[in-house]
Amino acid sequence: MTLQICVVQLNFVVGDMPGNARKIIDAAQTAHAQGARLVLTPELSICGYAAEDLYLRPAFMAACDDAVKQVADALAGLKDLCVVVGHPLGDHERARSVSVSRRFNAASVLSEGRVLATYRKRELPNYQVFDERRYFTPGDRPCVFEVQGVRVGLLVCEDAWFDAPARSSREAGAELLAVINASPFHVGKSQERLERMASCARAVGLPLVYAHLVGGQDEVVFDGASFALQADGSLAARCPSFREAVSLMALQGTGSQRVFEVQPASSLVAPSPMAELWDALVTGVRDYVGKNGFPGVLLGLSGGIDSALVLAIAVDALGAAKVRTVMMPSPYTADISWIDARDMAQRLGVRYDEISIVPEFEAFKASLASDFAGLAEDTTEENLQARIRGTLLMALSNKFGAIVLTTGNKSEMATGYCTLYGDMAGGFAVIKDVAKTVVFELARWRNAHDPYGTGASPIPERIITRPPSAELRPDQKDQDSLPPYEVLDAIIERYMENDEPIDSLVAAGFARADVERVTRLIKINEYKRRQSPVGIRVTHRSFGKDWRYPITSRFRA
Repeated sequence: MTLQICVVQLNFVVGDMPGNARKIIDAAQTAHAQGARLVLTPELSICGYAAEDLYLRPAFMAACDDAVKQVADALAGLKDLCVVVGHPLGDHERARSVSVSRRFNAASVLSEGRVLATYRKRELPNYQVFDERRYFTPGDRPCVFEVQGVRVGLLVCEDAWFDAPARSSREAGAELLAVINASPFHVGKSQERLERMASCARAVGLPLVYAHLVGGQDEVVFDGASFALQADGSLAARCPSFREAVSLMALQGTGSQRVFEVQPASSLVAPSPMAELWDALVTGVRDYVGKNGFPGVLLGLSGGIDSALVLAIAVDALGAAKVRTVMMPSPYTADISWIDARDMAQRLGVRYDEISIVPEFEAFKASLASDFAGLAEDTTEENLQARIRGTLLMALSNKFGAIVLTTGNKSEMATGYCTLYGDMAGGFAVIKDVAKTVVFELARWRNAHDPYGTGASPIPERIITRPPSAELRPDQKDQDSLPPYEVLDAIIERYMENDEPIDSLVAAGFARADVERVTRLIKINEYKRRQSPVGIRVTHRSFGKDWRYPITSRFRA
């Protein structure tokens, strides 16, 4: 006997319950027509993930209840179909008037117009970007339901990272584990996820199907790549990464001999790490801009590597017609910066404008001349240039509605090598979680690949090979102020991302002076990061929800 299972890997919008319900209904109707009798949607698919403090609003919870009913009613006529939807669940009798006393991260099985079963997530993550214990109460029992003779044990995301929930499902009679998920992407996460689910399948001796969310939501992105595993943990089927998919997966056999029909080997191959990272950044830009209704984006194009990379990502995400670039030369801008900026804009076919900041810079200095009399020029004058540029970009944004993409990378954000109200001014920080060394890797990768068909080799080679410079004073180089990026990024990763102590870094061979300098900069620049735009999270610890450090602190270790 064969059970056709459909994984509905869709890109939902937080708070758009009618729209999300409609997407589920359309996908389920298509799946049923193709023979599917079990349809799995991602975790909290009704409301999108994560809705954060919206869960605390009674009206939001009531709207989620209404959307579940909308889906159930719309699919009532589809005989023998079971659809699993993720949704928040509260005290129904009180939810429309006052705050609920308890809420659950739930999944309900809808069949022929009614709720056949409801499962409440047991393991609530409260680390990295997760904050589920703030909102939800853990469930305490398994949920096993039957569809076409197959007993299905239902789990929600984090449940499958622990042994007890899967074991409870098997003990309750499950012959298949169905895991619905909203698992944020970071580099290496897809393989980590696959290995953990394989371990779960082997531990209970059951095949497992993993239905995952896709798309961007504020700072996090979801990579899709849903899959099916045999009971021995081997990969049987895989959905594409970073794309919506409505995929059929066939479970064959009976009892303990149930196995998934295996897809061709070519469809089981995961994308390379650089390809995944590129897709994550493109998805983050596309969905932040699109879901928030911006008509397009603009950015300052300096002729340097960071703005070049952000431009290439933006064009792949939105298309050239929605991207505008502005070159804003100062007295210290090198001729090659003009040449390379124009060259790149032409290669990608985006609008390119030049607005000199020299008149404004001279005017600012004249206004401050009496106050600054007798004092040498320093970072004050450098920051003035950055802030003039930020003001011009924000003026264009206000006038035309396009959102400003900032171009600062993680190395700069970590050390404060950025200017408040200057190059930090904007609405979305595309490479905020991308270290400078990875910026170069991505630029080289994009020049060697054209995944979205927007143009081969978009970044002029000289932009990649020339020494990085902010060009805010004569002959300036980044390494005048910072250790070599290979050293800097390694210290940031080990100290900031992995919490390694200073003494351990020194013992590993880093110069104590470099370690103490970089870690000091990380701590004293928290005030800047608190005022920076939200940006795309691509590592397991970003400067966002992952990082919650006090601004005022005397702890220095």
